[in-house]
Amino acid sequence: MADTFTFRPDKSVPVTFAQRTRSATFGGYKQTAGDGLNTETQTWAQTFTGSKERIIAILTFLRAHQGYRSFIWATPLDGPLYFTCAAYGATPQGGNAWVLTATFEQTFQVQ
Repeated sequence: MADTFTFRPDKSVPVTFAQRTRSATFGGYKQTAGDGLNTETQTWAQTFTGSKERIIAILTFLRAHQGYRSFIWATPLDGPLYFTCAAYGATPQGGNAWVLTATFEQTFQVQ
């Protein structure tokens, strides 16, 4: 079973929904169909603000999953789904304050 990501992001979290499709054009006509079983994917641009200790805890979780191991995160819209995170970074804000940005990309698991 995958680990669960339990850290709360900042309130304003943008999400992008993408539909995977295939299409073919024949003599001016275009035919389009869904690509695979799970055609919709979600990408969440996360921002976490907090103390250095909190940011290190989040970084430790993300580094342990190495960008390809999936984890469970409960989205605000659809509840618990599987995600990977291959891109993230941290920025010092002065004192003990830090901001971490991360991109969560939905993945699918065979149950």
